[in-house]
Amino acid sequence: MRTPWIVGVSGASGTPYARTVIGALLDAGEPVDLIVSRAARLTLLDETGATVRDAHWKDDVAGWLGRELGDLNYWPAGDLAAGPSSGSYPARGMAVVPASTAACAGIAIGLSKDLLQRAAEVNLKERRRTVIVPRETPVTRSHLEHLIALHDAGAVVLPASPGFYGAGARATAGQLVDFVAGKVLDALGVPHELFTRWTGDLGSGRQD
Repeated sequence: MRTPWIVGVSGASGTPYARTVIGALLDAGEPVDLIVSRAARLTLLDETGATVRDAHWKDDVAGWLGRELGDLNYWPAGDLAAGPSSGSYPARGMAVVPASTAACAGIAIGLSKDLLQRAAEVNLKERRRTVIVPRETPVTRSHLEHLIALHDAGAVVLPASPGFYGAGARATAGQLVDFVAGKVLDALGVPHELFTRWTGDLGSGRQD
């Protein structure tokens, strides 16, 4: 039985994180179900120039990822009758990357505004691995309260906070994106080689 990881892309800035997470999951031989919110389409267009249209998703998503799709399925965000809306739909877990403040709030209170929020709520209630990657900074009290609620519901709250010890001050944007994406895969339990791991030796992982 096909048991995918669900990746939800919300409207927060940071679509390169989603692109790298999806690519790394596919590279690891993992099936992926993709949900892109309506707000995320605007952010994706602004940050990359890429469009994601429901009727042309195969070409659009392949163009955005810059690769063959492999075992990737796409669900329109407005389809609340889609597979991931039900707990009986087989899934290994879900990552919401990036997670906007609105998405975090909607998931935390069970709003189910769209398929992304509903799928995340389903994964939480089914006690599946659920990783939420907020990018907003600074944060308000209400945002912190929603993140605490998500933590208490069983989610891994994984802010998009890259480490610099793998590449130092000369780290490229790509290396910083890879670090966050690698932490997401660590939280999902999926092997990867996206960053140099800390070994306990100062400077040992730096790529000068």
